[in-house]
Amino acid sequence: MVANKQGEITDLLQPFQRFGINLGLVRIKKLLAELGNPQEKVPFIHVAGTNGKGSVCAYLSSILTEAGYKTGRFISPHLISWNERISINNQYIGDDDLIKILHHIKEIIALRPADSPPEEYPTQFEVITAASWLYFAQCQVDVAVMEVGLGGRLDATNVSDRPLASIITSISREHWQRLGDTLAKIATEKAGVIKQGCPVVVGKLPPEAHEVVMEKIKTLQCPYILIEPAQKITKNQQPWATHQGIEYPLSLNGDIQLHNSAIAIATIQILINKGWHINNQAIIEGMKKTRWQGRLQWIKWQNKSILIDGAHNVDSAKILRNYVDTLDKKTTWVMGMLSTKDHQGILKTLLKSGDQLILVPVPDHSSTEPRELAHIAQQTCPDLDKIQIASELFQGLNQALTMTKNKANTIVICGSLYLLGYFLGNIPET
Repeated sequence: MVANKQGEITDLLQPFQRFGINLGLVRIKKLLAELGNPQEKVPFIHVAGTNGKGSVCAYLSSILTEAGYKTGRFISPHLISWNERISINNQYIGDDDLIKILHHIKEIIALRPADSPPEEYPTQFEVITAASWLYFAQCQVDVAVMEVGLGGRLDATNVSDRPLASIITSISREHWQRLGDTLAKIATEKAGVIKQGCPVVVGKLPPEAHEVVMEKIKTLQCPYILIEPAQKITKNQQPWATHQGIEYPLSLNGDIQLHNSAIAIATIQILINKGWHINNQAIIEGMKKTRWQGRLQWIKWQNKSILIDGAHNVDSAKILRNYVDTLDKKTTWVMGMLSTKDHQGILKTLLKSGDQLILVPVPDHSSTEPRELAHIAQQTCPDLDKIQIASELFQGLNQALTMTKNKANTIVICGSLYLLGYFLGNIPET
């Protein structure tokens, strides 16, 4: 991707940033209607949940592509470029195509009456979501895998009443400032993706959330599948899993993938029952080829293997901590967090006696002051080996290399997907 074209994409989207995060369906439905309602031409799978959405979308996209279907995928947020959000057959939308669509959307909006109220103008997320629907319709995809941005009920992806399947991967206390301060309220928002009579796949949920989701399923008379995790097996000295009589490789790290991969396979089974042609070999190859950047991913930097993970809430921190525990080493954490996160909960989940911690700001976002995080960390885990503060991520990583020079510690970057995006965008391509 050419740098100046990336700049043009950013410039096209920048004006909509002033409308902030503003949940609701009125603006996106108005914009899509002006674009000819492209969402009505796209068969889709809708994926909601607190954690696991990205992995499930990656599995589904990979399997469906392997089965020969032209498969769109919409995700958020991106790590490096806006193009990552929109892909077909695991290939990001090209710069020229994205620029053309964004220009078209801006031209459509410009046709509105001059006295149109500001509250009718779409947010940045709504514009990129509309761009995905339009691109998928123009390219005549066989199916699109659509990841919810925030919540579900009022999310900009929630504009069609006939999904092939709706998925709720998990529910925990995240974005409570917008979705509600109890699991039941958050579950109500996420259950908004469930539609009358359409199949639903439900991951393992806390009892309070499970009750809300099941009540919605019952009210809307939906067929449903409750997920049991796959079973881990070893094949050719590699991690595999078995679920519903299918044995497949686990290409993504962490035991949580036993749960996420089972969700994907259950969803594929729904499609097979609808007459889609997806054989076991496509599932196996699709699982094998699945990639998901920034989640329990190993990256080589300065001749050192570094683990990066976007853990930014308590449940994802548990997943990361469980994986790190399997490595049987002390950990040197390089961490930054946004101001809206559960800082104490995340630090309490991740930190253990003897670990080292380096705190950095998250660039270009509402970042928590590293000194504030250091204070919380000191109170939460007073027997850390070291706590240091760095003014910038790569300075922090250099400190981590120095601190671990004569130690076997694992260096982990985590706390924010935006922090990972900054890291990946400023290192040579791997």
